[in-house]
Formats: sequence, structure tokens, C-alpha cells
Amino acid sequence: MDTIMTEAIGSFRQSARRWTAESIPPQHGRLAVVTGTGGLGYETALALARAGARVVVAGRDPGKGAAAIAAIDAAIPGGRARFRRLDLANLDSVAAFAAALAEEADRLDILVNNAGVMTPPTRRLTQDGFELQFGTNHLGHVALTAHLLPLLRRSRRARVVTLSSVAARNGAIDFEDLQAERSYRPMPVYGQSKLACLVFALEFSRRSALAGWGVESLAAHPGVSRTDLLPNGAGPRSMPGLLRRFLPILFQPAAQGALPTLFAATDPAARSGGYYGPDGFGELRGHPAPAAIPKQALEAETARRLWEESLRLTGVSFG
Repeated sequence: MDTIMTEAIGSFRQSARRWTAESIPPQHGRLAVVTGTGGLGYETALALARAGARVVVAGRDPGKGAAAIAAIDAAIPGGRARFRRLDLANLDSVAAFAAALAEEADRLDILVNNAGVMTPPTRRLTQDGFELQFGTNHLGHVALTAHLLPLLRRSRRARVVTLSSVAARNGAIDFEDLQAERSYRPMPVYGQSKLACLVFALEFSRRSALAGWGVESLAAHPGVSRTDLLPNGAGPRSMPGLLRRFLPILFQPAAQGALPTLFAATDPAARSGGYYGPDGFGELRGHPAPAAIPKQALEAETARRLWEESLRLTGVSFG
């Protein structure tokens, strides 16, 4: 059985090397929501729109949102994308976004939980008092997914793709200090938030199958990609920010980093409960392929406890 599995994964990786944005199946008639206006979010929205989907780009900054839509419209005339304000660090904003979308759309086919905050040098809080990285990257997307579940369930083949990170490999869910009140170290707290994203995606898939929600849940990570996440979070003069600025060769283009997300969101070969990332050395760059799931993301008790605690903190429910 191990030999068969190894050969299957090897065959998948070999064929996946040819998977690009041009491999996206036609998305005409489908509606997608992508959180994040720049970098990976922009490239994901652009590729989905180019494949024929109607795309809602959701973000906090209207100026950046307008710029993203203008760029997409310039590349793909026809107004396939629009911006809607969404602040994942504010649960009221999340609820308002979902309510407004429910008034405009009869269903939602793709939700990409992409936007994130990375390694602010000092501990900061969301509008609701959560540590910023955990509150934005994980809790905000949990609440968004819960609010949008009714729309997702009206689609015949809805998919939710939640972005994790290679940082999740070294992450740990510290239930005694989820909000980093006792100790704040930027990278371990970021790793915890992205591990939580992965755990949520896997647990959502399991619960959807058991409850018959009919919504597929997958996770993806972009490897190491050239976006503004590092300089925006850690700061342009931080070590990560300086590496991003002066050694760009270490980072693959954002369009390449978006491919695992696009594969998970659109390709028939992607499976609910799957985790996808680049196929290159260390999963740092390359083309979409199954990613290694850290063992801490497979702990059933951790998943159950994180699910229940996330719903308690956000005040949302599923089902």
C-alpha cells in the first residue's frame, strides 16, 4: 500500500509540474470571494476572473481595493471583479460583509481565505481585543466562513480554500496563551495562527462531510513568495523586510505562489481535506502538489478544542 501511495503521489507531482493558471477549468457562471487586495490575493482574483468567474475582492483599504479592481479590469475588460470592504480584524465588519453579499448573490461557489498579517514587531490587538495575527489570520476567517456558509451550501460544488504557510510546520497551538498575553514573539505567534488556519481547514472538511453541508474545504500554502506581507508586518527595515527588498531571487513571484491556491479552488483533482503547496525543494517554490501536513495539524483533540474555542471567541456557529 505504501508503494502504491508513493507512486500515486509521484505521478501527481510529475503531472502537476505542468499545472499553471492556464490549467484552471472554465469558471463561467461561478462567484468567488477572495480576501486580500494585493500580492497573492490579487493574483488569485485575477486568475479566477480570467477563467470566467465573477470575483469579489474583499479587503480593508478601499484605495488598494480600487487599484486592484482597476488593474483586473485593465487586464480583463468586462467588469468581472468588484471590491467590497472587509476588515477581518473587526467581527462586525465580517458580519456586515456577509450580510451585504447575501443581499446581492443567491449562492457562493468559491471562498479563498487568503488575507493575513505577518509578524508585527510588537503585540497588537484587533477591534475585538484578540491578538492581531491570531485574530485576523484565523478567527476573522472562521467567522467569515461561518457567516457565508448558507450561501456556500446553495452551490452545487462549493469550495473553501484557507491559506496556511510553511511557518505552520513549527507552529503550536498554545491553548493557555492563545492571545500571546504572557509572551509575544512575532514568528512563533504567526506560526500558531497559520497552523490554526490549517487545522480549521481540515476540521471544516471533516465536519462538512459528517453534517452533509456539501461544502469542500481545502488548505494551501504559497511557499516563499514575493509579496508585501513581510515588509508590511515586520517592517521594511526588519531582517525579513530587507531580505525581501535586496534578495528578491529568494522569493518566487506572487503569481507563482498563488498557483496552489488556484489548484485547490478549481481543479477536479483537488480533494476536500487536501493540503497543497509548491513541489520544489522544501515546498518553497514550484508548481502545485500535495503538501506535507505537519503532525500537529492532525491531532484530533487539538482540532476539536480549537474549533470549539474559535466559535466561542467569535460568537458564530456552523450548520
